Amino acid sequence: MTLPIEVETRARRLTLENAVAHEGGARVGPILSRLLAIDPSLRSQVEEVRTLVSALVAEAAGLPRSELEDRLAALGGPEPEPTPAGRSTTGEFPDLPGAVPGKVVLRMAPFPSGVLHIGNGRMLFVNQHYRERYHGKLLLVFDDTVGSDVKRVETEFFDLILGDCELAGVRPDAVYYKSDRIPRFYPWARRVIERGGAYVCRCPQEVLRERRAEGVACEHRSQSVGETLDEWDRMLGNAYGPGEAVLRLRTDLHDPDPAFRDRVLFRISDIDHPRVGRKWRVWPLLEFSWAVDDIELGVTHVLRGKDLVMEDRMQRYLWDLLGVQGPPFLHWGILRVREAKVAKSKSYAEVKSGLYDGWADPRSWSLRSLDRRGIGMAAVREFILSFGMSLADIEVPAETLYAENRKRIDATTVRRMYVPTPARVIVDEYPSDLATTELANHPDRPELGRRTVAAGPAFFVPRPDLERCAGGEVRLKDLLNVRLPPGPWPSDGPIRATFTGRENRKLPRLQWVGTEGAVPVEILGLDGTRSSGIGERALAEVRAREILQFERVGFVRVEADWTPGASPLRVAYGHA
Repeated sequence: MTLPIEVETRARRLTLENAVAHEGGARVGPILSRLLAIDPSLRSQVEEVRTLVSALVAEAAGLPRSELEDRLAALGGPEPEPTPAGRSTTGEFPDLPGAVPGKVVLRMAPFPSGVLHIGNGRMLFVNQHYRERYHGKLLLVFDDTVGSDVKRVETEFFDLILGDCELAGVRPDAVYYKSDRIPRFYPWARRVIERGGAYVCRCPQEVLRERRAEGVACEHRSQSVGETLDEWDRMLGNAYGPGEAVLRLRTDLHDPDPAFRDRVLFRISDIDHPRVGRKWRVWPLLEFSWAVDDIELGVTHVLRGKDLVMEDRMQRYLWDLLGVQGPPFLHWGILRVREAKVAKSKSYAEVKSGLYDGWADPRSWSLRSLDRRGIGMAAVREFILSFGMSLADIEVPAETLYAENRKRIDATTVRRMYVPTPARVIVDEYPSDLATTELANHPDRPELGRRTVAAGPAFFVPRPDLERCAGGEVRLKDLLNVRLPPGPWPSDGPIRATFTGRENRKLPRLQWVGTEGAVPVEILGLDGTRSSGIGERALAEVRAREILQFERVGFVRVEADWTPGASPLRVAYGHA
C-alpha cells in the first residue's frame, strides 16, 4: 500500500528536523514514534512507514547543517508537536456543580500498597487543577483499611506517597488515615442496620456467591433489625473469627448487576495492621468508609476514574438510605501510556525480589522513575491535563509525554559527546594544532557558551559505526576527515586511520571522544539494563541530578546518589 503524499512530506520534515538537531545523524526510532503520535492510524502500516523513514534518514546522512536547514525551511519549518485524537486544548474541565470559590473541598484516597505512578497522575493533577481554580482545599485520605489478605498495607508507603505528592508539587491541606478513624464508622453501620438496610451473614463465601448469582436469598437475610443489632454487637465483641461473619448491605437480589447484590460493608480481620496493629478486628470496606468520610470530612466534590462507578452507586445508596446529601461525582476515563506496563502488584514483587532497582526503576513508570530520568513534573502535569475530564479511554505513545518534556528542557540543556561500544582509533599524520578544539554547548543557544574538548590523535569511536564504514572515508563530527583501513580488525588493539583533510565534505559523520581525560559512563536504560561507554572530559565536572543531552543518544540525568568525581559517571536515560 502506498503511503499518502502528506505522510511522506511530514516524515521528510521530521527527518530533517531530527537531522538538524543531531548534526546530520538522524535516528529512525524517534522519528517513527512522532509520526505515530501525530497519526495513530499509521500503526497498521508501521513497517511501510519504517522503511520510508529509514530511506529518508540515509538520504540526510552527512548533509551539511546549512543544507538541512534550507530543506527544512522549504517544507515550512519544524513539525508542530503531536496532538493525538481525543486530546483537546480548550473546554477540558467543566465547572464543578454548585461549587463556591473558597468552599470547595476535594480528596485523594490512595491505597498505601505502592508508590504513585503515571496512572495516578490524573488523581494528583486533576484534583490540584480544581483546587487552584476554586481556591479550595485538598485532603489526602489514606485508604489503609484491611481490604483483603492479598492487598496488604505497608508502613513505608505512607511516607513514600507523601514524598510523591511533594515531588509533584501537590501538597495536601490535611492528611487522614482510615485506620485512625475505624470507631467513627461503627455508629454509621448501626444507623444502616436500624433502617433495615443491612444484616449479618454467616454463609460460606462460595455458597453466598452462588446464591447471589442466582438471585436467591440466604437464610440470614430475613433477620429482624433487633437480631442484626445483636449479631453486629457479637461481631464487635469478638464472638466470630475472620471469615465467619460479615455485615452485608440489603439490596435488590434481582439487580441487573450481580456485583451490586448484597455487597459486604464490614468484615473481620486479624491481620496485624502496620499503624494500629490488632486494635480493630471489624473493618469497613472502602465503599462504606468513603460514604462516611466524604460526609464527615466535608468533601464537596469527588473526582475519580470511571472504573469506580460501582463505588459511586454504593455511596449514593447508603446516603439515600440514611437521608444524607452527599457530594456529586465527576469522572475521567482511563489514560494509558502505550509503553508503560503499570501494575502496582507487579512492581511491588519486582522491587521486593531485587529485580527492580528500587521504587524509581524506569520499568515501574512511577513518578519517581520519571523524575530520575529527567522528566519534570511540570511536563507530566501538562501532559495529564491536556486530556481534560474526557470519559473516553485514551492510549497514547510515550513520545507524547516526551515531546512535552523536550519543549521544556531542550533549550537549556547542554550537549555532551558520548560514545557507546567504544573502539580506540589512532589517526596517522594527525595535525599537530588539533590537540584540542572548541565546541558549542548547544547548537542553537550561543548564550550557553562553548567548551574546550580534547581531540586527537587518539579517539574513542563507536565500533559498529567504524565497521559499517570500514575501508572508507569518514568525518569525525565537527573536526576532520579520516580514512579507515579495510576490516576486519582485531577486537583488542587500536585501529589505525589516516588523516585526509579538514574540509566539511559530504561524508558519513561519526561521533567521537578524545582519549585524554575521557570519562567512563554507565547508562541505566528504560528496560532496567545498564550499558557502558565513554564520554568527553567535561563530564568530570557534572553534578548529581544534572540533565544533559548525549549527542546522538538522547537526554539523560545524572543519578541522585552519584558522588561527583566517582567513576564511572552514572546516568539514567530519559528519552530522545
